[in-house]
Amino acid sequence: MSGKKISLIVADDHTIVRRALVSLFSLVEDIAVIGEAADGRTAVEQVLNLRPDVVLMDINMPRLNGLEAARRIRAKAPFVKILILSAHDNEQFVQEVVRCGAQGYLLKDGAPEDLFEGVRAVHAGKSFFSPSIPPDVIETFRNRPPGEFARHSVLTGREREILQLVAEGHTHQQIADSLFISVRTVDTHCNNIMKKLDIHDGPGLVTYAIKNGIVNLPR
Repeated sequence: MSGKKISLIVADDHTIVRRALVSLFSLVEDIAVIGEAADGRTAVEQVLNLRPDVVLMDINMPRLNGLEAARRIRAKAPFVKILILSAHDNEQFVQEVVRCGAQGYLLKDGAPEDLFEGVRAVHAGKSFFSPSIPPDVIETFRNRPPGEFARHSVLTGREREILQLVAEGHTHQQIADSLFISVRTVDTHCNNIMKKLDIHDGPGLVTYAIKNGIVNLPR
């Protein structure tokens, strides 16, 4: 096949899944994997350093989930097309994918051909959603006013990041060290998060994060 290959970064925290995806893309001649990432923060760094055409990202990743990573990529590298990969087929996740500005949403139980077609479609400037997702569901969320989206859309990017880290079990000191901010700043963010979400304790934040797909259920 002639012409420039589509450059791709693959981000998934499960090593076996990530390597399997890389192996699958090696079977086609028009797509080249140029980077891998095991968490959302690394995915953002890879995108900014390597400037791929497309990034394929799992939703549920540590340190920074795929949706928040997608928001940052859209803000810092809007030329990069984003394809979200997920095991979830419910409407809430479709809603969040549309909201964060990704161009496509693939289910992990789909066929390999869907992966290839999805990457090619978003690279060409088109949207691509798994065939099992009804088109009317996608259009409903595209046309829905911002106020009708998930409650955590009212949070800032930093607040969503801290919410995820809290839900993953990190202490305020660990979060401060990781983000290069003070513990007092982390405390302030947590207080703001609870106020905005009308949640009044740490366990409530964890429950909210799990219910809304911000973190995975413990395995």
